[in-house]
Amino acid sequence: MMWSSELTQMILTGIGETLYMTLVSTLLGYLFGLPMGIVLAVTDADGIKPNAFVYKIFDFISNVIRSIPFLILLIILIPFTRLLIGKSYGSTATIVPLVVAAAPYIARMVESSLKEVDHGVIEAARSMGASTFAIITRVLLVEARTSLITGATIATTTILGYSAMAGTIGGGGLGDIAIRYGYYRYETNIMLVTVILLILLVQIFQTIGNKLSSHLDKRKL
Repeated sequence: MMWSSELTQMILTGIGETLYMTLVSTLLGYLFGLPMGIVLAVTDADGIKPNAFVYKIFDFISNVIRSIPFLILLIILIPFTRLLIGKSYGSTATIVPLVVAAAPYIARMVESSLKEVDHGVIEAARSMGASTFAIITRVLLVEARTSLITGATIATTTILGYSAMAGTIGGGGLGDIAIRYGYYRYETNIMLVTVILLILLVQIFQTIGNKLSSHLDKRKL
């Protein structure tokens, strides 16, 4: 296919849709995944408020969802997505399975980050009479901020990759363009452009995340 203004516009639209799906899904993923990760870290056997029953429930939910390959999850959630959005294709509809897939993944990274916090700092806060909520908000989340930002960067790039996979069922974005033109129509040049753009987007997110992480690292302030 000869390069044209229409093709350029399609690529630009694809970039916009990819960014829209990735950023909105990441934000919504953290809306559900951050509290879930906090609960996992707090109720673990070594947490500040151990509760085996609660931990096992969230642990089970997280493990079940994360064990389902994303493409299969996309298909499984089609009826739910259609019920929620009104259709099962397009960039907005793709956000639904992206959030479902991202939330438990984010929860595990948040849990891991919070568990890295020095227990001595936690005990010091507890000895001063800090409540569980205060320890979570003023100690755990603050002390783990660098690790949390690193995890957010990884989550964003992972969701970006998932959004590209959604192109197999008309999910929109660069992945959809790559499938429709690069695969079905054997337009190698379009496939190459979409791959390069996806790589560039990953690099941009990674660079922003690394700089923010370094800025927030108390050892470098």
